[in-house]
Amino acid sequence: MTKDSDRTRPRDDSDPFRYGIYLRPDPQTCRAVTVVTDQLRAQYGLISAGAFPPHATLVGSQPFGFAEPDVIDTLSTLLADRPAFPVHNAGVRGQGQGVVYDVSENPDGSVNTDIVDLARDIDRAIAPFRRPIHNPENNDFHPESFRAHLSLASHDLYVRPDLRAEVADFIRDLEVPVPTGFAGDTVVLYRTSSADWSGRWWQTLTWEHLRTWKLARD
Repeated sequence: MTKDSDRTRPRDDSDPFRYGIYLRPDPQTCRAVTVVTDQLRAQYGLISAGAFPPHATLVGSQPFGFAEPDVIDTLSTLLADRPAFPVHNAGVRGQGQGVVYDVSENPDGSVNTDIVDLARDIDRAIAPFRRPIHNPENNDFHPESFRAHLSLASHDLYVRPDLRAEVADFIRDLEVPVPTGFAGDTVVLYRTSSADWSGRWWQTLTWEHLRTWKLARD
């Protein structure tokens, strides 16, 4: 909920745009995410996960101001000839208050360090272009707590925590076919906008695809 103090704060220079750098899964996994989020909207009115294109966030909600071309150039240099890697989908799990497809681990349960390293390298590369923001607070990268995931139900459940268990069961009972893994070979940059980043921003979120990079595959 928007606080009265939030309404009196000046807007950040970077408003209304925030940028997300995402790992895009394969088309079949994208379809599975969309089927689930569409059904949750129809059944419960949940919209936050479906407001985005299907993705695993590498670095999210970044304010770059007018540095968008420099960010694209920097990412193009960083990702040139970078190898792709396998991503395992461990299935539907709870994460925080949300429900996700967990793609943070290898099949043996160990951390997928390839995706963590990719997120860390991207975060370091774009750091010089990041502008200070206050609403919402900076979405800083913390490798020790980073867990790659594909959101199925997210911010709405912070408003309706009573629905979390029911929604998780509903998702599992949908039995939507989804691959057990995919090649981590597609990085995408999106520009997002919201009428109010300080409140329930997902209710007015819009996005635009800017650039796709394909990582090297054998």
